[in-house]
Amino acid sequence: MVLGDLMVALVGGSIIGLLGKWLAPSGRDEIPLWLTIICGIGGVLIGTYAYTRLFADSTPGFDWWRHIWQVAFAAALVMSTATLMGRAATRTTRSRDRARASGRRGAR
Repeated sequence: MVLGDLMVALVGGSIIGLLGKWLAPSGRDEIPLWLTIICGIGGVLIGTYAYTRLFADSTPGFDWWRHIWQVAFAAALVMSTATLMGRAATRTTRSRDRARASGRRGAR
């Protein structure tokens, strides 16, 4: 049962992550595919947890609302991760530019 749950989380997280990336505003979704999948898995876990805390644990038939919650959380994770990765990339680029600039000044 645990292996089946893991497979559902991986496949479902991949799909939910791609949907979340698709819903994220342009420019706020610039992260690698592997990170999108991790955000999707996080969206599945957090969305399911939040949904079951606020509503019924399970409903008959296909539970559209639970999946909407999962996609919404995945989109939020994609946007926040892209923001954090953008800041880290900006810091790295700035420090690299400073190192290059200080190296050039010393060579003159």
